[in-house]
Amino acid sequence: MAEFKSDIEIARGAKKQAIQAIGAKIGIPSEHLLPYGHDKAKVSAEFIKSVKGNKDGKLILVTAINPTPAGEGKTTTTVGLGDGLNRIGKKAVVCIREASLGPNFGVKGGAAGGGYAQVVPMEDMNLHFTGDFHAITTAHNLLSALIDNHIYWGNELGIDIRRVAWRRVMDMNDRALRQIIVSLGGVANGFPREAGFDITVASEVMAILCLSTDLKDLEKRLGDIIVAYRRDKTPVYARDLKADGAMAVLLKDAIQPNLVQTLENNPAFVHGGPFANIAHGCNSVVATTTALKLADYVVTEAGFGADLGAEKFFDIKCRKAGLKPAAAVIVATVRAMKMNGGVKKEDLGAENVEAVKKGCANLGRHIENVRQFGVPAVVAINHFHSDTDAEIQAMKDYVAKMGEEAILCQHWAKGSAGIEELANKVVSLAESGASQFSPLYPDDMPLFEKVNTIVKRIYRGDEAIADKSIRDQLHQWEQAGYGHLPVCMAKTQYSFSTDPNLRGAPTGHTVPVREVRLAAGAGFVVIICGEVMTMPGLPSKPSSEKIFLNDQGQIEGLF
Repeated sequence: MAEFKSDIEIARGAKKQAIQAIGAKIGIPSEHLLPYGHDKAKVSAEFIKSVKGNKDGKLILVTAINPTPAGEGKTTTTVGLGDGLNRIGKKAVVCIREASLGPNFGVKGGAAGGGYAQVVPMEDMNLHFTGDFHAITTAHNLLSALIDNHIYWGNELGIDIRRVAWRRVMDMNDRALRQIIVSLGGVANGFPREAGFDITVASEVMAILCLSTDLKDLEKRLGDIIVAYRRDKTPVYARDLKADGAMAVLLKDAIQPNLVQTLENNPAFVHGGPFANIAHGCNSVVATTTALKLADYVVTEAGFGADLGAEKFFDIKCRKAGLKPAAAVIVATVRAMKMNGGVKKEDLGAENVEAVKKGCANLGRHIENVRQFGVPAVVAINHFHSDTDAEIQAMKDYVAKMGEEAILCQHWAKGSAGIEELANKVVSLAESGASQFSPLYPDDMPLFEKVNTIVKRIYRGDEAIADKSIRDQLHQWEQAGYGHLPVCMAKTQYSFSTDPNLRGAPTGHTVPVREVRLAAGAGFVVIICGEVMTMPGLPSKPSSEKIFLNDQGQIEGLF
């Protein structure tokens, strides 16, 4: 078998251009790039404002089937398609999210693509990058500190310390911090109360940064955050603590998109990083809308499977930002089909056409779901070297029976040369004007009905179930004027149900709602379902065990 280079080896061998040259390709003058070293830069707010009158390019969403341990390659396909569109003469920009440190040192790995379809600098992107996540963590925890400080100095706002809704965050998987007690240690340290940590990518501040249109909008949204409730259950806002101004100051650079490049020296915006199994899972509105003003095509992704990422992209991001996607790409692999068809990970190397056919039900469900939003779709079969012709043909035949096309893509091994066919198909879909995009539900639908609409139409469950206290809470928020907000479903990414082990295309399940959180600043209501955690834990053998510096001072083990 041929030896394959690791992602980090390929990235290290990249022939990068100076970031000013990358900016020039899409008309960003060097004075509007704020460089972080030679290969990454922030794009100035002044430049972003100056291009607002430009005509929009076409927006392409890359989504996928439910993730499996076999790997799907959604980011890899996003980057490959961006390169492929540039290869066939289109002016294309890639827009992806930044990587969280938690999964990098846990199990999932990075978020820069793979093989010969990567964004570089890979090591920087998967570590501290331009410091955006640290700024978000700091702004979030400043607000946490201000709440407890306000209570300590007399609690003028009358905060009920049993009803502090604002948790703390850090960008690392640490299950020990999920539930904690703060302010122990006597009078000098305040009033003891229950609290907890979420991972930074689940922070409302992250969602706010990704949904804000500019710095002014960011500051207003930060002020709208509900941090706690009084004894009469009236809300206390971040602006009541005079926190919004200082938080915006901490985020003034973080809101500016980061420009980097693909291995083929095409421009990519990497900005924001909310998880899609907890938050809304999309690249920032500022990055996407700016890219649309600078390119013919913008290729962006939404996290995890289409049941989470694409649904939130359409129902939250597109709804709030007024975006109209022209086409969608659904990424699937032969290996993942086999896993959905019941094959164990260690047996994936053996040909099993019947398992592929059986597992295609999961893919079929996602195709049907994307259609519900009125967006034309194509399936990208992300090629692995172990795939056989018969297995690939079985997938193509299944998709053809559904009235769509599946295209084999070899961008991981061949870069843009391996994805030309998909690039041409995406252009024809986008240029056809076939997209009739509309969100799944109207703004004025009651909140729990929105939840049930997603459960029935996207997850194909019978209903959502929730205790009376949760339904009452949703009703109170409707009475307070928040009923028009979209809902952000937090659930396992591995299944259409809330059971991560239930693969394929299950029907007839119920979706239990465990908790609801109002993200008034971000502008959505978080619906926490089943056992999903807003602070992940590390696995028994975390990836961090294999990450080290070699004798040349280079990083090994990142992927």
